[in-house]
Amino acid sequence: MNRVYVCSCFGVTEKQVKDHADAGACTPRQIASACKAGTDCGSCVRRIQAILGRGNCPRRELVDQGMPALASESDTVAELGEAA
Repeated sequence: MNRVYVCSCFGVTEKQVKDHADAGACTPRQIASACKAGTDCGSCVRRIQAILGRGNCPRRELVDQGMPALASESDTVAELGEAA
């Protein structure tokens, strides 16, 4: 298996970053929240930005409406709604 590491500090691969982006992470900060990539030495932040692209957020409409962009956040919001 060929793994291309984006963040060597935390062993995060390009595939993992793309998976988090597919789940709704639109910014390097959201990627960092999901997997810590970019939070240590910071040398991978530009690569993460390149993977994410400019303005290419599949869930931008949700963010604009004030809803959570990440799938895990929306699951949490749904769980909290059910508990109430």
